[in-house]
Amino acid sequence: MGDKAFKVPEPLISRSPLFRGIEAHEVQDMLTCLDARQRYVPKGDALLRVGDVTTCMGLVLEGAVRLEKEDYWGNRTILASFGPGQSFAEVYACEPGLPLDTNVVAAEDTLVLLLDLQRITTLCPSSCTFHARLVRNLLGIVACRAHALTRKIEHTSQRTTRAKLLSYLSDQARAAGTSRFTVPFDRQELADYLSVDRSAMCAELSRMRKEGIIDYRKNVFELGEGSAL
Repeated sequence: MGDKAFKVPEPLISRSPLFRGIEAHEVQDMLTCLDARQRYVPKGDALLRVGDVTTCMGLVLEGAVRLEKEDYWGNRTILASFGPGQSFAEVYACEPGLPLDTNVVAAEDTLVLLLDLQRITTLCPSSCTFHARLVRNLLGIVACRAHALTRKIEHTSQRTTRAKLLSYLSDQARAAGTSRFTVPFDRQELADYLSVDRSAMCAELSRMRKEGIIDYRKNVFELGEGSAL
């Protein structure tokens, strides 16, 4: 399915950082100003690939996308995952001559909204009231993205598989505000994200459950009271 004009659903507006502080009645005018287009991406397909250049950032409407890298031998590393209301590719769109060094892949059947970032970063000829707020929101998103990558580096820099898991799961619990939470990865994807062997990771998860440190069912985890040391 090709790109087409799209009206963002109200619930998505309320939870997307991109629209923070912008009145609901202004959003459709904003989408017109930014030449917003919807695109459907089947599960497993790449929306953007390494080497591509783009002037558009994306906003996930339904489904999820992942930033993935592959080495020369095809080994995959997952850098980040984005679900409904979250955006991606802002940094590359801010510098349209900068080629992507990651693939943007649909983790499931996905709908995204593409926004022409050049129309955000240049002065709007219509003097749209939402424009300045949109720029501030965009800067906030880029800052949050940098922080998330810093957190990933902290997880993957741990010396052992257990330490990487504890760092990541603790971070997820803190972000959710509860000891029970859902992670956006299956086992292979989690291993790719943490840069560990899947079998070794699953064995470590099993040991941690036996020790009462965690419990889990599929991608739902709960932190227990057992000693993590």
